[in-house]
Amino acid sequence: MKYILKISGKLYDKIHTIWFSNWGERWVSNILIFSFILGTLYYLAIISGWLVPTNEFFNHPFFAIEIPFTLLLIFELFSLIFSLPRSVAKSNSKQYEVLSLIFLRSSFKEFSHIDTLSDWSLNSVPVLNMFAYGVGGLLIFALVNLTYKLQSHVRITKNKSEQLSFIATKKLLALLLLAGFVIIGFNDLLYLFNTGTYHQSFESFYTILIFCDILIVLIALRYSTAYNVIFRYSAFALATIFIRISFSLDTIESIAVGTAGAVFVLLLTVTYNYFNRKEGISKT
Repeated sequence: MKYILKISGKLYDKIHTIWFSNWGERWVSNILIFSFILGTLYYLAIISGWLVPTNEFFNHPFFAIEIPFTLLLIFELFSLIFSLPRSVAKSNSKQYEVLSLIFLRSSFKEFSHIDTLSDWSLNSVPVLNMFAYGVGGLLIFALVNLTYKLQSHVRITKNKSEQLSFIATKKLLALLLLAGFVIIGFNDLLYLFNTGTYHQSFESFYTILIFCDILIVLIALRYSTAYNVIFRYSAFALATIFIRISFSLDTIESIAVGTAGAVFVLLLTVTYNYFNRKEGISKT
């Protein structure tokens, strides 16, 4: 097992270094810019009669906006996976960062449902949904940043050896999660080629993430059985479930559950810090 953790740790570190390098960030930016320009040119070719749209999705004038935002979400999910070994609290907050971006993407998706620039009405469903998703994303943005400022981290391991072992285990889980993410993406591409419709499986990814969070809770029990630790880790897993539930609901209900989940994480952070301070546990 130690050999597997050692190999997976080296592989994780290598991928992590490449992904967060200046070179990697430039490529991400280039891909987003290229996808937006390509989508815009594709739509211009359609309205000029040079091309016939292969799918009803491309009949909307603003689909070129949705494409780069979808890619941006995919890249953010990569960053979410790499945040897992750092800290369970930071990883959970990163999940809500992604949720806020999903809401913003949904807002732009509603924008793509408006057929013409003159087709605006405050009572239209797309406009109302755009506003709702925008406000929901803003609320979660504020809650996540406030949570980051209040987070304090207490080691659950007794020594450096245990800490390194715990991190190595989470790196292995991150690699497995990355493999699952790649498989989900591959299935989405197959669905696109077979049906002409791209289906983003954020629900499937967060379902896997729930099991990953629960597994981390069980692994954490090897290093500490303190009530505060068990509750905190379990609550983070519950917060991930709230995100997953929000994907299955209509617009207003989805925003309400997602925002309530972010409030739950904030209250958990405040409460955890308060009782740790009262018990005199030193911060690290």
